[in-house]
Amino acid sequence: MTVDLIALLARARETGDASVLLDAIPYARFLGLSIRNEGGSPIASMQFAEHLVGDATIPALHGGTLAALLESTAILAVMIDPKTNAMPRTITITIDYLRSGRAQRTDCRARVVRQGRRVAVVATEAYQDDVDKSVVTAIVHLFVVE
Repeated sequence: MTVDLIALLARARETGDASVLLDAIPYARFLGLSIRNEGGSPIASMQFAEHLVGDATIPALHGGTLAALLESTAILAVMIDPKTNAMPRTITITIDYLRSGRAQRTDCRARVVRQGRRVAVVATEAYQDDVDKSVVTAIVHLFVVE
């Protein structure tokens, strides 16, 4: 099955609904990702599921799933920007784990810090109950040249 990502991207930009992009990405479906728009900014959510737990004694979300949430949110934030003509590819991601991610839904917001011709820099932060208490943050550098 081939996915026409260009058509999906055009539809997402047209409607402002990036969920059509997430539906086409198997790993995003595995993570239980969804996305909504709040005040012009994308907010991604990762629903809790047992297979996302890394430490069953706490239980705490696996750091890799949290990192995937941050990176995916950054990529989506750049993809839905009409100025972006290429599929963003990760150059680097620097992650700061601040506290354990509990066994519950985790939300993530992204802010494009700089959008250049070749590189975009995106700041992301994931939180659970309190938007002011981040669980994990990241700075993501994305290559945006065709």
